[in-house]
Amino acid sequence: MTWEIIFVLALLVFAVVSFITEKVSADVTALIVFAVILASGTFIESDAFPTLSATLGVFGNHAPLTVAGMFIVSAALTKTGAVDLITGVFRFLIKLPLPIFMFCMIMVVAAMSAFINNTPVVVVLLPVMLGIAREMGTHASRFLIPLSYASIFGGTCTLIGTSTNLIGSGILSDYGYEPIGMYEISRIGVPILFIGAIYLVIFSGKLIPKRETISSILSDDERKEFITEAFVRNGSPLIGEALDDSGLLKERHLRILEIVRNGIAVPGNPRKIKLAAGDRLVLSCRPSGVIEAHETDGIELLGEVEVGLEQIAAEEGALVEGMVAPQSPIVGKTLQELAFRQRFRMVVVAVHRKGQNLRSQLDSLRLQDGDTLLLMGSNQAIERLRSQDEIILLDRPRTPAANMRRKMPFAIAITAGLVAAASLNIMPIVAATTIAVVLFLLTGCLKPKDAYASVEWSILIIIYGMLALGQAMDVSGASALIANSASNGIQAVAPVTWQPILILAMVYLVTSIFTEFLSNNAAVALMAPIAIGLGVSLGIDPRPLVIAICIAGSASFATPIGYQTNTYVYGVGGYKFSDFARIGIPLNILYFVTSVVLIPRIWPF
Repeated sequence: MTWEIIFVLALLVFAVVSFITEKVSADVTALIVFAVILASGTFIESDAFPTLSATLGVFGNHAPLTVAGMFIVSAALTKTGAVDLITGVFRFLIKLPLPIFMFCMIMVVAAMSAFINNTPVVVVLLPVMLGIAREMGTHASRFLIPLSYASIFGGTCTLIGTSTNLIGSGILSDYGYEPIGMYEISRIGVPILFIGAIYLVIFSGKLIPKRETISSILSDDERKEFITEAFVRNGSPLIGEALDDSGLLKERHLRILEIVRNGIAVPGNPRKIKLAAGDRLVLSCRPSGVIEAHETDGIELLGEVEVGLEQIAAEEGALVEGMVAPQSPIVGKTLQELAFRQRFRMVVVAVHRKGQNLRSQLDSLRLQDGDTLLLMGSNQAIERLRSQDEIILLDRPRTPAANMRRKMPFAIAITAGLVAAASLNIMPIVAATTIAVVLFLLTGCLKPKDAYASVEWSILIIIYGMLALGQAMDVSGASALIANSASNGIQAVAPVTWQPILILAMVYLVTSIFTEFLSNNAAVALMAPIAIGLGVSLGIDPRPLVIAICIAGSASFATPIGYQTNTYVYGVGGYKFSDFARIGIPLNILYFVTSVVLIPRIWPF
């Protein structure tokens, strides 16, 4: 074993451990790996280590560019309301019996996810499924895990259904093999789609517990909150004192939303601001709190002030659930840093994250992608928030702007052209995707800034970082060492006829495990070069091995963190971590057995 191999394997171990422990984000881990390889290639003069120019050559792989283009395609379809057309289908299907509805829902979602990124499909349908659950008198948890799984099923049905397929195809092409065709993977994707759908129809009701959404943690009394305004009168003992110091909020069960001074909301934490005469306090309180506010020395409800101030009646505060949107600019910031109350005129009552409902010290909690927030505010504030992109409200589906809806035919036609060009091999998928992006911009389906914002750059960084690591493993001989060791072990314990099947099963299982705890893109980028090396070592066609890796890289069912759509429904549905394992592990096993049986028959070794 050479020092180059040891060095690259150490980088691999670092990447895997960092992905699992999440001390730093996955994209930062990939960037560190990429930087180390670049720096090493600059100073190391060795034929067994990629040079600087060779490492930079990974940018020539067309898969990441295609992935970026597909993000923009999905954004254009979402922005123009094309994805929302699916909601009309569900309004019709709701009349069907529950098992039939479930099967049809899975098929419709899978069909959409086969051609566009599954994240916007799930995000758009979350409020739809919550509404349908209410209409059908069942728990939303009954539908949300199947919704996420259905989007994953669809991703395995076409080349563009998921980024992992594009990465596997790109790596095959880099090694001199034919890339995966547009519908080539459908030969295994469609059968397992039907098998997965039947499994969910039969067992989801038995294996998915009845979970409540985050609003269920409030008592009936807590739900009945009012928004009112009070006025700090002249001579009040509260003048010059902060509300936190006064004890007023704690004793009177009031919440301060904001302080308005001279007609302008005072920036900063309203609990820490020293009050002045004439300040208007926007308060949230229970019905009894209105009476308590009335009895508080030094403040008066605005309805009681007769001279010099606008009279505003107390109105009932509305509760609404919202999810931190994908790539939202508020991710990573605390409510205090965001000045959330002042910015959105709403208060966060609770946060659901990773199976837990959080209600204390919320101001210092850093928001994460997929967090579900229980929000309270006036109807006017809710409608204002609905028109913004930071938080997706879950009470009803979003309605695209009328001027964007007029662009919908262009978006659908351009996407259809992209699919046709890729299906008929008129041009490479990367060229078709790039042309589609240009047409979206020229027709006004998407503004340039929205197009750039729709790309999940962290995923591209992960892909490039892992492609560089895979290249370093190949050049150094680390991939060959792993492949030879694995093939020698298989050859020692199994007859020749069984060796390819066992290798196929092994690469599927390893990729599946990686996918549950690492990024699925990282899992495929790492495993595909090893699979090709295994094929060469055994003298078999590596294509079925790469196909198995693509399927395993998408089939993430056992945890809520292995796939982004699982993470979103995790919070919204009020699930626990174990809920995914209960229904997802049998589904993982079902996918594994079906793939190992069918793939060699479709793609002979």
